[in-house]
Amino acid sequence: MWRHRVLVSSRVRLYSRVAPQVVRVTAKNVAKLGSPKEGPKPRQLLSLPPFPGFPLPGKKSLNACHVTAISWVKYYFDEIQDSVIQSHFNKSLVQIECPSSSDSVEKEGLGKPMRKITPSDVMEVGARIHIPVSVAETAIAKRFDTIPSGTLYPNADEIEYLQRLVKYKDSALLVLNKPPKVPVKGNMPIHNSMDALAAAALSYGYDEGPKLVHRLDRESSGLLLMGRTKESIAHLQLLFSYINKARSKCQAWNDACEATYQRYWALVIGSPKDKEGLISARLSKVLLDDGKTERVVLAQHSSLEPSREAVTEYRVLGPTINGCSWIELCPLTSRKHQLRVHCAEALGTPIVGDYKYGWFVHRRWKQMPRVDIEPSSGKPYKLRWPEGVDIQKGSVLAKVPLLHLHCRELVLPNIAKFLDVLDGKSENVHPALSTRPDLLRFVASMPSHMKISWNLMSSFLV
Repeated sequence: MWRHRVLVSSRVRLYSRVAPQVVRVTAKNVAKLGSPKEGPKPRQLLSLPPFPGFPLPGKKSLNACHVTAISWVKYYFDEIQDSVIQSHFNKSLVQIECPSSSDSVEKEGLGKPMRKITPSDVMEVGARIHIPVSVAETAIAKRFDTIPSGTLYPNADEIEYLQRLVKYKDSALLVLNKPPKVPVKGNMPIHNSMDALAAAALSYGYDEGPKLVHRLDRESSGLLLMGRTKESIAHLQLLFSYINKARSKCQAWNDACEATYQRYWALVIGSPKDKEGLISARLSKVLLDDGKTERVVLAQHSSLEPSREAVTEYRVLGPTINGCSWIELCPLTSRKHQLRVHCAEALGTPIVGDYKYGWFVHRRWKQMPRVDIEPSSGKPYKLRWPEGVDIQKGSVLAKVPLLHLHCRELVLPNIAKFLDVLDGKSENVHPALSTRPDLLRFVASMPSHMKISWNLMSSFLV
């Protein structure tokens, strides 16, 4: 015990020999003890479209004059869990553009001033919300969705897989979330096309399976609409091909036709000069030198080949990361390869994985590593390497990325409600169907390779 006291006392005497340092802090002179801690790093912001100001399609209960901010965000991200959106509001991560912002601030490169918004704030017409892109981060499946085998008679597992793709079904139509690399329309050497598989597995008690109303490219993914009866197929095909011919004497149907739209999300190489705009460029088909391959190109004014009008609205969703940027595309016409050609030739930003119309840009993009600067801080981005995820599943960092084009949102008339009126069987909508909404809205989640790219590019500055 005595030794222990000696050791303790010696230690006290040892430390007592060091004179204490007194640091005085005045108003003019502030002492800095070490480097200050870094604050929260800036997040990449996703820009939502301006609030339309009319009753939202598919949400009859929402009044456009009393739509709150969280209701508008939940409506746009219909495939995202409400708890994820609520957490972004709780952390004060959701911002809105100040309406009094001047154009001089934008020209100086500072961007539009923004303020934080609460969930209960009422949206105004034209208001634009910005939210971190992490809101759309989703879990990645360890395996790719299996593609049905090439047979016209799928087995029980393949039928179950196809039925999981169905997002909506009623007496007139059927909506699927088409996976990539599955052809839509088959021919003799192709048996695993969506129309053949749907006819074999998605009849749901009808004598015939559903038929295609519009098409998606083989490599693209997203919402695919199919009609279940001859009458609904005819009206829907007119709606997607010739909207003027789809009109009738029913004003409610005409209004629903005017509100019809499709919205795609795409990852493009580079970034358009303007953040949003309208592309109006006619398209024509040319035959390559081999005499077999057909290619869609922008029509030349001096060309004698026939061309068709093609119009696309576009909007940039966020900043440029790793030489790429996410954009939203809304085609106003239905032309073959319209979005791919408009992105590659009209905007000069081909879609990632589109080697048919952006082969040379892909080669230059792979050979030119670039550093992207975060606009608010001026710091370079670094991609966060995800753990346990195989980036070679066709993502943006894969050696051969898959096509990053996805039909995410679809709004169309509720044709089951108006079918009797359109066919002349009745002058008014049946009372049992009058309570149904005039418009149907669907939102489909991205495929695995696009989810990986989204999560990679939505990482924080690290």
